[in-house]
Amino acid sequence: DLGSATFCISNEDHTLGNALRYIIMKNPAVSFCGYSVPHPSEYQINLRIQTDGSITAVDALHKGLDDLVDMTTHVKESFKDKVKQGEFEIHDGADIHAK
Repeated sequence: DLGSATFCISNEDHTLGNALRYIIMKNPAVSFCGYSVPHPSEYQINLRIQTDGSITAVDALHKGLDDLVDMTTHVKESFKDKVKQGEFEIHDGADIHAK
């Protein structure tokens, strides 16, 4: 069944896993998307995608990755524009060096 697959993605963690899960689930052809980290000491995620059969799980992953790149590019450009225009505030007491 090409509508279901689990992808093992090395060198990634919850940061990419949760973002991908969120954006892939916005696709109406996707019925399920979830991820897990097999073990805390392993730096990898297992991403499971199930579709309604109108697209393959691989196509859903590719679309999700493309959509995530588009979203992060938009956020980056919006941030740069606001900084350039001076449209931001630093509030008193804000620790801009916080970790």
